[in-house]
Amino acid sequence: MSGVHEHEAIVIGAGVAGIYQIKRLVDLGADAVVLEAEDDLGGTWFRNRYPGCRFDSESYTYGYSFSQEILDTWHWKELFSSQPENLRYLNHVADLFGLREHMRFGVRIASMVWDEAACSWTLTATNGETFRARFVITALGPLSSPTLPAFEGMDEFAGESFHTFRWPDDLDLTGKRVGQIGTGATGIQIVPSIAPIVEHLTVFQRRPNWSSPLNNRSITDEEMEEIRRRYPQIFENCSTTVGGFEHVPRWGFWEATPEERRALWDELYTRPGFAIIGANYAEIYFDEAANQELSNYIADRIRGRVDDPEVAEKLIPTDHGFALQRLPLETNYFEAYNRDNVELVSLQDTPIVRVTADGIETTAGHHDLDVIVYATGFDAITGAFDRVDIRGVDGMMLADEWADGPRTAVGMMTNGFPNLLMLAGPQSVSGSTNFPRAIEDGVEWVSDLIEYARAEGITRIEAEQAAEEEWATEVARMQDRLLIRNSKGWFTGYNANLAGREGKPRYQAYFGGAPRYRTRVAAIAEAGYPGFDLR
Repeated sequence: MSGVHEHEAIVIGAGVAGIYQIKRLVDLGADAVVLEAEDDLGGTWFRNRYPGCRFDSESYTYGYSFSQEILDTWHWKELFSSQPENLRYLNHVADLFGLREHMRFGVRIASMVWDEAACSWTLTATNGETFRARFVITALGPLSSPTLPAFEGMDEFAGESFHTFRWPDDLDLTGKRVGQIGTGATGIQIVPSIAPIVEHLTVFQRRPNWSSPLNNRSITDEEMEEIRRRYPQIFENCSTTVGGFEHVPRWGFWEATPEERRALWDELYTRPGFAIIGANYAEIYFDEAANQELSNYIADRIRGRVDDPEVAEKLIPTDHGFALQRLPLETNYFEAYNRDNVELVSLQDTPIVRVTADGIETTAGHHDLDVIVYATGFDAITGAFDRVDIRGVDGMMLADEWADGPRTAVGMMTNGFPNLLMLAGPQSVSGSTNFPRAIEDGVEWVSDLIEYARAEGITRIEAEQAAEEEWATEVARMQDRLLIRNSKGWFTGYNANLAGREGKPRYQAYFGGAPRYRTRVAAIAEAGYPGFDLR
């Protein structure tokens, strides 16, 4: 085929996972390239540029651990670094190792077709370019496919409107009347960031979310030196906890008195990051009574921060317990509703009728707006795969195979799609833990598999159906033992924007914890990859 770009391996996506993966492939001496749809590297930290966007993992636990040079030279400025700093960090890593020469930007893959005779994939981009590779490694990101609601009249609005994933660089909200639909992790970061500058902010809340303080602050030079000294201990600590953080959970909820439990929660509420869930009693994830007591505590904290009791009650979830969906962390989110220019509209009480040229009409009346922000989330984990026409053995379509939920072998491969390796793939632990900690493990596993295949003359690797079935049982068992099993959030595949995704939960993330997952995949590699057909 003339005009085809030939490579041994193609990585799709130049975010946190793709950057490290191309580093490992280059180190192996592979002819490899990263294809990135956006105009530059960074993944979620390139595209998400909305006000307030930042880590909710401690910065020093989010960064890469593979390079001592990075650890020695990079100075994190805040406990929870902001988007501009995060993007600078990823550019620093890429430039330090000369990785840009192995990346192509503005190349969005539209289709991938498996060629059985050649044991290779043919990829076609939206710009018409064609690529061929023995191995394709997806680094698509679990939250990279934004979704919009389907309100009548959305295309009739005369002002600016956009999903938060496409926040305009030149947008000035000063003195504007802004409507924001959605109060998930993104929406909760935006509200207090823009409330001081807008004329009026109307927050259209579809369902309330639990949230707790981020407790961010600057990192001094002295603290950064101590962090550098502690890096080996930090990463060791992260490797031993279920969530991949330094926060260590404990057992003994019912052995403690109510007063002792409240004293612990008072402490955790003021600690940075996910301490309130990561260092809490583990029973809150399994025992409904334990979770209800904690939920009541958090509800009281919300009531204590919101002046209007009626508004406070609308901000408190009643359809799920605390920590049973993805927990947003906030900075003065609840206090924002004490401002005269911030209004909360509960769409459970007064649903949106339609979007008009001048704003949003609910069953209670019309809200005049200059800007509409859709903080309406993503088609999580599987969405990025669904947007590519992926055809495997005998032309089978991945979208059809995963229509009722993904099926994988340890989240790394799926039967019928040979040589397609997934970083942070569906049913891996990446979606339920500190992302980069899981990413590095995934990259190492994939890289070791490719190195093994090259050494053994293996050209075709496919997950066996029995391995998929075994892993499906494990994934379901780990999810169903938790109270999270009935939650309506992206952890379990719920999405109010997508038809058919408001019903029964899907099994698309692994909730057995990072240590258990790491042990499982390491054992597979050490045993010569049982469950995978290598030829």
